[in-house]
Amino acid sequence: MGNHHSHEHDSPEAPLQTGHVHHRHTSLHDNNGHAFVVAIVLNVSFVVVEFGYGFAANSTVLMADAGHNLSDVLGLVLAWGAAILARRPARGRYTYGLRSTSILAALANATLLLVACGAIAWEAAQRFSQPPVVAGLTIAFVAMAGVIVNGLSAWLFLKGSKNDLNIRGAYLHMAADAAVSAGVVIAGTVIVFTGWYWLDSVISLIIVAIVIGSTWGLFRDSVQLILSAVPANIDIDAIDAYLRCQPGVTDIHDLHIWGLSTTESALTVHLVMPDGYPGDEFMDSIRETLENRYAIHHCTLEIEQGTISHFCPVK
Repeated sequence: MGNHHSHEHDSPEAPLQTGHVHHRHTSLHDNNGHAFVVAIVLNVSFVVVEFGYGFAANSTVLMADAGHNLSDVLGLVLAWGAAILARRPARGRYTYGLRSTSILAALANATLLLVACGAIAWEAAQRFSQPPVVAGLTIAFVAMAGVIVNGLSAWLFLKGSKNDLNIRGAYLHMAADAAVSAGVVIAGTVIVFTGWYWLDSVISLIIVAIVIGSTWGLFRDSVQLILSAVPANIDIDAIDAYLRCQPGVTDIHDLHIWGLSTTESALTVHLVMPDGYPGDEFMDSIRETLENRYAIHHCTLEIEQGTISHFCPVK
């Protein structure tokens, strides 16, 4: 998706019963390409180093964390690809472009993270009965590098994560990894002084629980967007009330709101106005309010005079 998406006004010959609100808006997407490149390079390098040291130190928690980091690299690639595709203009059968690929990437990110957590938990549980000897000092130093790498990567996505579920997925991956690495530092340090090798598995399970807790919201929100639910940041009741109180509007029906992408939303609604089409200025005023106050970036408003009863076929 480019920096803006433009629409032209309907021709004067269009039927008065229908008003399709077209407008020019600025995309909420920032180009996070630089952040993705830096984060991917840093994490690929760290995965290689961490797995090598984990194998040498016989540490499940290091090797598991390396596997988790690898899944995050794949998640970053998915998120970056979706961000690129989302900027492609609409064409052919894809009349909304490929914006929704960002939703698919957010879901894939959450799924990858949950699967990785399952693998870590399984391996940690297998080692409880006979905890292997691990090199605690090596674990602590390698994990400290992980805190730095993942913390920096998370910081790169912090700003974009506030308004974009796809970028939020990348941010959560990196932030979770920083927390995982911090836990590993603690485990390695304690093992050095106590010889409690079973702590390697315990910390792994604690980390898994924390990561699942932070990931579940991303998974839930992305599934809801795929099912065309009203985005979590949009108050449909407030929008309903706003439309009903507009001058000349006696009723509304067929109000639908859904996510076009992880940053943009769309709305369609039928406004019952007995006096007929109120003019372009009135329609633009509603559109601007819906965008600025209620975060609706593309809306279609259909005007009816109420002479015939209409019912939404999907309700």
